[in-house]
Amino acid sequence: MQRRIIHVDMDQFFAAVEQRDHPELRGLPIAVGHDAQRGVVSTASYEARRFGVHSAQSIQVAKRLCPQLVIVEPHYQAYKAVSMQINEIMHDYTDLIEPLSLDEAFLDVTENKRGMALAVDIAREIKQRILDTTQLTASAGVSYCKFLAKIASDWRKPDGLTVVHPDRAQEFIDQLHVDRIWGVGKKTAEHMHRMGIFTGADLRRCSQSHLVHEFGKMGRVFYDFARGIDERPVIAHWERKSVSCEQTFATDIFQPSAITIELYHTVLELLRRLEKSGFEGRTLTLKVKFADFRQITRSTTASKVLRTKEDILPLAKQLMHGVAVSHDHPVRLLGLGISHSAADMLEEESQPTAEEWTELELPFEPWPDE
Repeated sequence: MQRRIIHVDMDQFFAAVEQRDHPELRGLPIAVGHDAQRGVVSTASYEARRFGVHSAQSIQVAKRLCPQLVIVEPHYQAYKAVSMQINEIMHDYTDLIEPLSLDEAFLDVTENKRGMALAVDIAREIKQRILDTTQLTASAGVSYCKFLAKIASDWRKPDGLTVVHPDRAQEFIDQLHVDRIWGVGKKTAEHMHRMGIFTGADLRRCSQSHLVHEFGKMGRVFYDFARGIDERPVIAHWERKSVSCEQTFATDIFQPSAITIELYHTVLELLRRLEKSGFEGRTLTLKVKFADFRQITRSTTASKVLRTKEDILPLAKQLMHGVAVSHDHPVRLLGLGISHSAADMLEEESQPTAEEWTELELPFEPWPDE
């Protein structure tokens, strides 16, 4: 049976909640985030996006692009409450739901609770119920795999509904700009452009061996995506793989004493999150972002679970000791994360020792998060 996958993505979610709850903000260019020298935009309203304001952008840059921009402090509890309402609606159709964040999720409706034959009808009904319940709009994409459903949900935003039928999938992929393909970020897109790859059709003309040579393991993924192949299931039960936190400083730091103090406070915040989540892991990852926005991560794996300040702080200092910091190369942000649970360790054929260094990509969470 052909799978039927829906990707539901709320439109400008945080900004939309703020404009709903505060009518005086409707129609204005707003950015949700902390208005500080190092603040970052969480979400921008569509009115602000017309000026080039976007998520993950510096608040200061956003204000230069849009002088009339209204900065709104985030209200995460309100966003979580709305997210729970949306989740309840989706569970009326299927329990195979994979949340990606507060405002988006995949649904596998191949077999659904309502016995509805067409996934597009389910998507249309979910969108309408979200609007009726929350007064917010959502966009949805429908296809036979996660890759295409996610792209489709972004195709006609806001309040869009796009279906990519299996019979037209290859035609749809061929005309895609490569930077719209899942997993292709700015640097990867630039690399592809240098190779003469600008569209899905260009990507499909590349051999798998050539793509693996250029992009490593992701080369196989790009090879499959260019052919509409994505067998990843919708995973309803997510297992936490890491716990992390990061802090952006009001001013850049470079003095060893200042870095040690900030590492100490970051360790304490990490311990608080570990206790709250109940997660246990053995790999500590240090994330450092410099004033020029260059970013590195360094990791080490211990022989035991890292549970206490005495376990973590010496390793954090050890990792930091190997990072070159100076007055001309100060630090903008520090982050720490714990990964590698006991279950992960058992699954590995060979385990790295504490002396081995690895590069990890952890979804570091800003702090505070509540």
